[in-house]
Amino acid sequence: MKKVLVTGASGYLGGRLCHALLKNGYSVRAFVRPTSDLSSLPPPTEGGGGGLELAYGDVTDYPSLLAACSGCPVIFHAAALVEPWLPDPSRFLTVNVGGLRNVLQAYKEIGTIEKIIYTSSFFALGSTDGYVADESQIHQGKFFCTEYEKSKAVSDKIALDAAGEGVPIVAVYPGVVYGPGKVTTGNMVAQLIIERFSGRLPGYIGNGNERFSFSHVDDVVEGHIAALNKGQPGERYLLTGENASFTDVFDIAASLTETGRPRFSLPLSIIEAYGWVSVLVSRITGKLPLISPPTVHVLRHQWAYSCEKAKTELEYSPRSLKEGLAEAVQVKNNQKQS
Repeated sequence: MKKVLVTGASGYLGGRLCHALLKNGYSVRAFVRPTSDLSSLPPPTEGGGGGLELAYGDVTDYPSLLAACSGCPVIFHAAALVEPWLPDPSRFLTVNVGGLRNVLQAYKEIGTIEKIIYTSSFFALGSTDGYVADESQIHQGKFFCTEYEKSKAVSDKIALDAAGEGVPIVAVYPGVVYGPGKVTTGNMVAQLIIERFSGRLPGYIGNGNERFSFSHVDDVVEGHIAALNKGQPGERYLLTGENASFTDVFDIAASLTETGRPRFSLPLSIIEAYGWVSVLVSRITGKLPLISPPTVHVLRHQWAYSCEKAKTELEYSPRSLKEGLAEAVQVKNNQKQS
């Protein structure tokens, strides 16, 4: 039984990845912080033989990461700071760039790691205003909507350089991840649906016509496992899905719930002003805002991508947005009842 390490195991994607790896017969070492919420993980196996093992530390703390990597020939590096805004933006580079650098250093020091599956993001490749892009796109690096985007673009170059030096790294690029499970910033679509049906988001977002590539979390998880089994080192794979607008998201959600569609659109200028107020409130309360000015910058661009390469080489098979949103709407209903 091959043992794999999953960094970011307590996250929205990481937790479901751990469940799927166990189901597929792998022994999983879940790398988590001592303060992490472990509710999305299966219970650890007693005695340590197979199943799930917890390893405590932080990707920014190299000794703890090195110890966690030891004895694991496969590393799924899914740990990332996924937020549209933070009061201290330097944390994005510390975690997202520094964490990847530490994984690569551990690879060199240990010498027995056979493959690294690195979870990037389509944000690392940049916006696609007016066209649909594929894995050949490289971020131009001239403008970044968010500090998160910048950190993932910088990390992407580090991953590509490492691959060029012979590191067996496979980079995968999910789109806007959504689906059932925890409602977090890693599951932003579920958050927006909750806001929509609670009345706090009464209209469409802007003109709502810019397209994003939406990825159901379980499709992304299967794509990760396929990248381990079929992905070629040094290659990049977009684990995206249907390209659609947030207008489409709200309309499909309304159809699924047999409720009315929004009757008007909220201009992005108003949403941005609300975002600035939310940031000010956040600095006082310490609670991160759902909407911030960087979020609005993202909404002003298109992020449409093709996953044909993953379909061909990994047999990646993303579900339709309507099928996936049926589960996300169920998340909304559960949230409303609780």
